[in-house]
Amino acid sequence: ERTRLALASLLLKKPGLLLLDEPTNHLDIGTLKWLEQYLKSYSGTLVIVSHDRYFLDQTVTRIFEIEHTNLYIYEGNYTVYLEKKKQREEDLLRSYDKQRQEILRQEEIIRRFKQHGTEKLAKRARSREKRLDHIERLERPVTLKGRMKIQFKERFVSGTDVLFVQDLSMSFTDDKEVRSLFTHLDFDIKRGERVCIVGPNGIGKTTLLKIIMGRIAPDSGAVRLGHNVSPGYYDQEQAMLRTELTVLEELHESYRLYSETELRSILGRFLFRNDDVFKKVSALSGGERARLSLLKLMLSGANLLIMDEPTNHLDIAAKEVFEDALLDFPGTVLIVSHDRYLLNKIPTRILELSADGIENYLGGYDYYLEKKQSIGSGKSYLGELGRITSVDISDRKKDEQPDLSTKEARMEARRKSKEEEAKRRRLERDLAETEATIATLEDDIHNWKLEMCKEEIYSDHLLSASYLQKIEEAESALNAAYEHWEELHERI
Repeated sequence: ERTRLALASLLLKKPGLLLLDEPTNHLDIGTLKWLEQYLKSYSGTLVIVSHDRYFLDQTVTRIFEIEHTNLYIYEGNYTVYLEKKKQREEDLLRSYDKQRQEILRQEEIIRRFKQHGTEKLAKRARSREKRLDHIERLERPVTLKGRMKIQFKERFVSGTDVLFVQDLSMSFTDDKEVRSLFTHLDFDIKRGERVCIVGPNGIGKTTLLKIIMGRIAPDSGAVRLGHNVSPGYYDQEQAMLRTELTVLEELHESYRLYSETELRSILGRFLFRNDDVFKKVSALSGGERARLSLLKLMLSGANLLIMDEPTNHLDIAAKEVFEDALLDFPGTVLIVSHDRYLLNKIPTRILELSADGIENYLGGYDYYLEKKQSIGSGKSYLGELGRITSVDISDRKKDEQPDLSTKEARMEARRKSKEEEAKRRRLERDLAETEATIATLEDDIHNWKLEMCKEEIYSDHLLSASYLQKIEEAESALNAAYEHWEELHERI
């Protein structure tokens, strides 16, 4: 409510420049959609800091990313950003590998020139060394730095029937008035399902999870867990963390079978390194508390993960790692979330909790929106909703068929590519033959010099002169072969 009030008072002023810091935190899906529609029609300039990927897809036309002390600018929305970021990282890695291979090639040429021993080649080796020293060497691209490593594993497998919610009702007293949250809820969950619960703020989603976990009692109805079900709970408020303990102590209190060395290693996978493990829980940021809670859930070995807004406070990289871990988890997942990107990626079905009860929708968020619209979404708190679209401000027309000139250009490009490949193979064959010639000449020169050390040869003026002539001719041929070898390396 405070977030909505702050947004409303700011938007009423209609400033020319609107700066929004995580504006979607704590908003329900209906309010999120209203905010997106408003910002799309906003005539001023928007600068937004956000980890909400779906929101970024809907509202922005440029993304500024700060990564490893560098600023990168991408034209387009979040979907386009992902494509362009991947391309940039691949290009950087390609450039790095290409330069590294070229440096190794130059070092090999220098080694061969020095090994041969002639003054001419030694001079060329020194010249190449100077050029090599002046190359600005690229650093290896770092793409996975600072990423969590998370893997949910179940200690044992549950039965097929995991959870039964039967005729569940809940209310609370507000200013001496009894207010109903939900009435007569019925649903069940099977092993291996990933179920996400959505609904407006205040409808009782968190309360429902707490009832399932046995933390509060319902007014009526029952919750029953299936055979061998071991639930683990993620509380969005991290109320189960003991604020007076350090990070290491908090983990050790819950998992005493692990040694301190093992716990520190595990904490390192969740980006708690060095002295971070001695921080008081009370001093942790929201993101650090979220990571610590996820770590405790991972170590629990639960086969039913029950999570309340688990991606709140996680940055985008951590969200992606977390979501991949959920997709790999063989157990059962029940999540309350407003993260629409997660809602598209994770659930096998969605449960919508409303004042009228609970509705079941197979599939992810976009399919859920389609079904809501097809049955008359005007009555829904969601309003008019649409799919994520890839917005690239270059305004490419993806549906257009390539014209004749485009096809001809592609055919010409393929022809040139084949010609280049054939040329490269010819050069490689020539290089192999030249290296064989160099090896033969070097062996001949070496053997003839050994022969000239024999008394019967160096004492015979005519014979030694013959050997000297052969050596000079071979060295001349060797110099020419090295020049050709160097030229082939440059052309390849």
